[in-house]
Formats: sequence, C-alpha cells, structure tokens
Amino acid sequence: MNYPALIEAQSLVKAGDIAGAEHALANLAETEGDKALVAALDEFPAKDLLAIIREYDASKESLVNLLVTPEQFAQAVVLERRYGDQTHEQLRSMINSVIFREGADPAEFLYEIAEVDGGYDALVDYLYDRTEMVEHFYRYATFDLYEYGDESKTRAIDDDLLNLTRDTESLASPLDMANLEDHDWMQVTYLLRYELPEIFREVLMKLRARYKAYQASIAQDELDNESGEEEAEERPKNNDDGDDKDDDEESAL
Repeated sequence: MNYPALIEAQSLVKAGDIAGAEHALANLAETEGDKALVAALDEFPAKDLLAIIREYDASKESLVNLLVTPEQFAQAVVLERRYGDQTHEQLRSMINSVIFREGADPAEFLYEIAEVDGGYDALVDYLYDRTEMVEHFYRYATFDLYEYGDESKTRAIDDDLLNLTRDTESLASPLDMANLEDHDWMQVTYLLRYELPEIFREVLMKLRARYKAYQASIAQDELDNESGEEEAEERPKNNDDGDDKDDDEESAL
C-alpha cells in the first residue's frame, strides 16, 4: 500500500476499531484531497471497506460513503453475506446510504453491483422480503397488491419476463419516478425495472426461485407436523392402572 493511512486503517479494522479506521481514511482526504482517498480505496481490501461502510451512522457524515466509487462499493457489497445477517437489514441500510447519496447515480451503482460475481444474489437479498410486491409491480406497474395498475403501463400481464430488455423497455417516467423516490427498495425496484431491465429480469427470476423454495419448505414443514400429530394419535396408550394383575389371576384360575 502506498498510503500509510491505509495501513493504519486496516490495522484498526482488524482491531475492531471501525470508527478509528474511518477517521484515518478521512484524515487522508483532509491532508491530500478527496481524489487521493478515492485512489487509495482501490488498494484497500474490500472486506475492510465493507466493515467501515457497514457501520454507517446516519446522524453523521461519512467521507468514505460519500466518496466510494460504484466499482469499489460493488466489490464490498458482495461480501456482506459473510456476516450471516438473515434479515438483510444491514445490507439494505448500507446500500441505501451509498447509492442515494447526494449527486450519485443509483442506477450506476446497481449496474456495478450486478457486474460483480455474487452481485445478483446481493440484489436478491436486498429485495427478498418484498418479493410479492416486486412481482406485482412487474406485472401491474404498482406496488399495491390490491390494485392492478394503469392498463397503459401494464405490459407484463402475460409474463414476458424473458423478453425484457433495454430495447423493449422505455426509460422511467420523471413523473412516476418522483412518486417512488423513497431512497429505498421501491426506488431500487423501479430503477431496475425501467433503466436496467436485463438486470431486473435476472433478479426477479432468482427471487421467484428462492420464494418458491421457501414456500415448498413451509409446505413440507406443515406436512411433517401433520404426520407427526397423526402418528401420536394412532399410537396405543399405556393405561397401566393395575388391571393387568387381575387379568393374570383370572387366567390362572
């Protein structure tokens, strides 16, 4: 590493001092400029960068989150699974804090995440808890499960997902986009659907497969529980009330 600050930051990450590591990188930007930090992050291990970005605190500004490039961020995001967060809350918070920062192009970040090995799985993790609404939005152009959208926008009613490409999809409408700027999963879904349709296609197919596997698992668990209850009901009861002794005596007589 050409920057002493990187060595210091990496040592602090290993020691568990994430705030100290971020401070060391911030000092590099203050002394040598933002471009120096951006260049330095190319040499910084992705796992250590992830450790810092994961600790994002919305109450204070983070230079690392403000300056990390889409390529650098994508390399870090795909390592999030190592933390074993089943809720993926940290992943969503981390992605939202970076791709929706002021002046950023969220679609560029999403594209770079998809380009990295494991990137599609990261996007699936991000959207998994909203699978039904993402599916509904694809089909009916609305996230409301009780509505079926504007007929003029409903272009996927026959489920032509495999034909979804940039050539067949128009860009996101500025008016519609304004209504979905939640800086969260809805905006991400909209951007994928209309600005990155090829990526959206792959993500939705993976969402479907994972959700189908989940439903099959639930059905199997219910079947196993029912089978267990039936076996318990059919099992003969042991009514050892002492009558066996009397039966033996009567038999002997």
